[in-house]
Amino acid sequence: MGIASAADAEELAHIAAATFPLACPPGAAQPNIAAFIASMLSVQRFGEYLADPARMVLRATVDGRIAGYVMLVDGPIADPAIRAAVTVTPTVELSKFYVDAARHGAGVATALMAAAADTAGARGARGMWLGVNQENERAQRFYRRSGFEVVCTKQFPMGDELHDDFVMQRTL
Repeated sequence: MGIASAADAEELAHIAAATFPLACPPGAAQPNIAAFIASMLSVQRFGEYLADPARMVLRATVDGRIAGYVMLVDGPIADPAIRAAVTVTPTVELSKFYVDAARHGAGVATALMAAAADTAGARGARGMWLGVNQENERAQRFYRRSGFEVVCTKQFPMGDELHDDFVMQRTL
């Protein structure tokens, strides 16, 4: 477990491209998934995320390779409905949380979540919040086991589609 650096951007983009489709609802259009990956999960975009002082990317490695990552985002919640529903403040958004499918069930996600909670707490947060697709039951089960609870819903735009997400929060 460690803090990702600019040198990790390429490997993070690779793991993101492999794992993001797993979190999408079954009916999501492949061109929209590919466009999202190209615009939001590219090497260039990870370079921007890693340079942003409001963001911190933690990476989990197994055998010297990145097996998963989590992105924490500090700052005010832009959406007023989410801001009203997230009651544990100050809070940090858990913006991205992905683990290589070959490492599911191996403890990587649990270790990443513990590191995210420790890091958020060290940065002064009392809580964390996230959005998760309503059809992604595997992720929801994990987040519930990690102490998150649903506080509202939101829509997640991906290309010309809108997907329904649950917004979940937890106290640190």
